[in-house]
Amino acid sequence: MQGTLFVSQTGLTAQDAKMTTISNNLANVNTVAFKRDRAVFNDLFYQKQFQAGAQMDAENQRPNGLQIGTGVQVVGSQKLFAQGSALTTGVETDISIVGKGFLQIEMPDGSTAYSRDGQLHINSDGMLVNAAGLPLIPQITVPENAMGISIGTDGTVSATISGSADPEELGNITLAGFVNPGGLEAIGGNLFIETQGSGAPMEGVPGEDYFGSLKQGTLEGANVNVAQEMVDMIATQRAYEMNAKVMTAADEMLQTLNRTM
Repeated sequence: MQGTLFVSQTGLTAQDAKMTTISNNLANVNTVAFKRDRAVFNDLFYQKQFQAGAQMDAENQRPNGLQIGTGVQVVGSQKLFAQGSALTTGVETDISIVGKGFLQIEMPDGSTAYSRDGQLHINSDGMLVNAAGLPLIPQITVPENAMGISIGTDGTVSATISGSADPEELGNITLAGFVNPGGLEAIGGNLFIETQGSGAPMEGVPGEDYFGSLKQGTLEGANVNVAQEMVDMIATQRAYEMNAKVMTAADEMLQTLNRTM
C-alpha cells in the first residue's frame, strides 16, 4: 500500500505541473508571439522481482517478468515554435516574422536576447526598441523629420524624409536562428536567451536561406489553440481526480488491514 500511495503522489505532482503549463498557455493567449509549452513526462524506475526468460526449472523459462512501476516524473517543458496567426495592425513599426528566426534585442548588460515579438516603438532618441525600451541589434535610428517608415521583407528599413523626394535607407533588421530553438531559455518579456541546448545563434538576412521574411503592419499572434487547451485541461483534471481516488482507496485498504491485524 505504501508503494501505491507513493505512485499516486507522483501522479498528482505530474498532473499539477501539466495543469500549470496549460494555465500559462491560456493566460498568454493574447500575448504577441507567445509560444505554447507542453509538459514532458517519463515513467520512473521499475522494481524488478524477476526477469523475463528466467529459468523456472531445468526445462522451462518464465514467459514474462515481474516489474512494478514506481510512478511518473516531469522531465521537462518544451516550447513549441509553430507559427502563430497573423494579426493585421496597420502600425508602421509593427513587424511579424513569417517563417523561422528571431529578432535580436540588446539587454541592459550588453548581452543579446531573442524575440519573435515585432511590436516595435520609437524612443526619445529615435531608436527602434521593443515594448520594454530595449533596442534592436543592429540599432536603427529614425530621424526626427521622418514622414514615414518602410520595412521591407528583407529587413531593409527606409524613411521618407521631409523635403526629400527619395526614401533614405536607415539600416537593416537581421534575424538570428538556432539549431534547436526549443532549447532556448524563456526569461519573460517575450524574450529568450541562448543556452547550450539551443546551440549558438546563426545570423542572417530575412528571406534568405534558413530565415523567414518580415511583414510590416502585422504581428504574430500566440500559437495557443484555446479549444485544444480546454480539452487538455479536462483530461488533466480527470487524471488528477483518478490519482487522488487511488490514494484514497489505498488509504482505506491500509485501514482495513490495520483493523484485521
